[in-house]
Amino acid sequence: MTRRAPAGQPFAETRRALAQALAEVDGALPGSIVVRHMRCGKLRCACKADPPVLHGPYIQWTRSVRGKTVTRFLSEEQLEAYQPWFDNARRLKDLVAKLEIASLQSFESAEDSTTTTPSGRSMPRRRPRGGA
Repeated sequence: MTRRAPAGQPFAETRRALAQALAEVDGALPGSIVVRHMRCGKLRCACKADPPVLHGPYIQWTRSVRGKTVTRFLSEEQLEAYQPWFDNARRLKDLVAKLEIASLQSFESAEDSTTTTPSGRSMPRRRPRGGA
């Protein structure tokens, strides 16, 4: 169950807007897309000429799965079909980062005058040294 902060809390509207934007994302594919032109291993291929005529384009999708780098080649049709999901993955990262910032700012605003110790007691907030 997700808890919501009180409506009067600072940055509440910003957080709600970001949460709504997150809810609108349909699919997301992590990783990166690279389009490459490469040389092959054949000695007398045109890709070894001067200037070379490289093979490709090859579309590579690279991502991390359980700590291992996984690369998959995609066709142009696959890239076109799934490009919105690759874009969504970047958008999700951006939205989550913004939501974290808004939440931290809200927390700092609400807890401005005191900080709570692990025992639950309130302590006055310390001022930075060297300042007035």
